[in-house]
Amino acid sequence: QVQLVESGGGLVQAGGSLRLSCAASGRTFRGYSMGWFRQAPGKEREFVTSITWSASTYYAESVKGRFTISRDKFKNTVYLQMNSLKPEDTAIYYCAASNVYYSDSASSYTYWGQGTQVTVSS
Repeated sequence: QVQLVESGGGLVQAGGSLRLSCAASGRTFRGYSMGWFRQAPGKEREFVTSITWSASTYYAESVKGRFTISRDKFKNTVYLQMNSLKPEDTAIYYCAASNVYYSDSASSYTYWGQGTQVTVSS
């Protein structure tokens, strides 16, 4: 059974940092791109960042320079380092896996985690 399990969310003050993790299991993810999406209350799920198997990275404009995605292929784990957090970063953050080289569309991602809540207070 394929599982993506996120962890590391929580409550942080504006300007603070959090590091999210996503542990993948149940199949090989060799060749897969991994992405992070987020969904705030009343809003659609939006692309945050992704990393390809060859470690190319892509970011939404709203998080460029503040967030960093990385992956440990041996541990099948993807990380999202979030710095200089803002109240507008408050959302549920989802990890996802895709066999498409790059996509910022949720429909391109086959496997999803359950999400982890990130709340940034002002």
